[in-house]
Amino acid sequence: MASLQKAIDQATKAIEEDINKNYTEALKLYESAVEYFLLAMKYEVSNERSKGSIHGKCKQYLDRAEKLKCFIDKNKKKSVKAGERNSGNASSKDSDSDDDSDSAKKKMEAKMEAAIVAEKPNVRWDDVAGLEGAKTALKEAVILPIKFPHMFTGKRQTWRGILLFGPPGTGKTYLAKAVATEANNSTFFNVSSADLVSKWLGESEQHIKTLFEMARDHKPSIIFIDEVDSLCASRSEQESESARRIKTEFLVQMHGVGNQNDGVLVLGATNIPWVLDAAIRRRFEKRIYIPLPGEHARTFMFKLNLGDTSHSLTEDDFRYIGSKTEGYSGADISIVVRDALMQPVRKVQTATHFKYSRGPSREDPNIFRDDLLTPCSPGDHGAMEMTWEQVRGEELLEPVVSMRDMMLSLADSKPSVNDHDLDKLRKFTEDFGLEG
Repeated sequence: MASLQKAIDQATKAIEEDINKNYTEALKLYESAVEYFLLAMKYEVSNERSKGSIHGKCKQYLDRAEKLKCFIDKNKKKSVKAGERNSGNASSKDSDSDDDSDSAKKKMEAKMEAAIVAEKPNVRWDDVAGLEGAKTALKEAVILPIKFPHMFTGKRQTWRGILLFGPPGTGKTYLAKAVATEANNSTFFNVSSADLVSKWLGESEQHIKTLFEMARDHKPSIIFIDEVDSLCASRSEQESESARRIKTEFLVQMHGVGNQNDGVLVLGATNIPWVLDAAIRRRFEKRIYIPLPGEHARTFMFKLNLGDTSHSLTEDDFRYIGSKTEGYSGADISIVVRDALMQPVRKVQTATHFKYSRGPSREDPNIFRDDLLTPCSPGDHGAMEMTWEQVRGEELLEPVVSMRDMMLSLADSKPSVNDHDLDKLRKFTEDFGLEG
């Protein structure tokens, strides 16, 4: 991706020079960026959505380059007479003012374009354990309107705002990844407070406005805002004027007069929904509780996280550890499995004896060898006293992950969600939400 990275670097420098009014240098950089983008489209980028995004950027940069070229040519032809220079100053100031405004807008649009997910995360609905209610609601809001647009006319309208809330680590962001993957024809904007909040007065509101304008231009589109509570907490007398203006702009853009958001879904996620401003909460028409996984879902998660790693666990083993992890979130289970996957590494590192065993070749798994070394106890038949440092890389037969490894990791772990937070989430669900 060398050409693509060079194009991004050149475009970034061009915008900086443009803002600093170094228009001649900016023109060269814009043209160079477009050349690299075209090379990337030809040789490096195969995804059609990515090509479309790059094509849009090229058009923007070429338009700006053409304006700069006209501006530079105009200045070259200007008369040097004193009277004409004085009259030209005012015109130049107006032109510079327009250029500054145009550059600022382009900079914001470029920043928002960076939030567009061009490469899909490759997470399918089947990869999400449980959460059938949440998946159904998201399919209603995203997939069905794209596939059957004629069904969503008249009074039957799609959801404009969906809030996913629940304990941390239960799969809210993972669900958003599934939406980004499954909604093939939609533009997916993945934004956070860092993308929208600025220290400059008025710029945060402009970022939000630009985001929604771009979402309307690229519809059908999905705006995913992770940790939405950091932007839209309840209004109070102690909050800053900037925070109040940000919330006001969100309210206007999500459901304000004159803003048509047909084809735009705002998908929010939060662990603490009770801190959301009441007006913002109302904008999220569908509020779905993403609970801790049940026993069946936990069993599936252990299998999912182990993947194709060599292990000796049976179906009964998976069901047993699924039943023993009540109160664990999906993230907690992921940590348990990651630790269990390290147990064979620890066995190799601490082993004092190895023995020859039969196993698949590293070069070709279909060919089995009898001269592979694996850690063993000193009393095992054929045990040889040696350390891992004496074993060549191609000779090592790594131990498989066992049920004992899993139980050792489980014994050292604790659930990350406490009962107090769960009670508050249940109360919010009873008052404002529905089960996912």
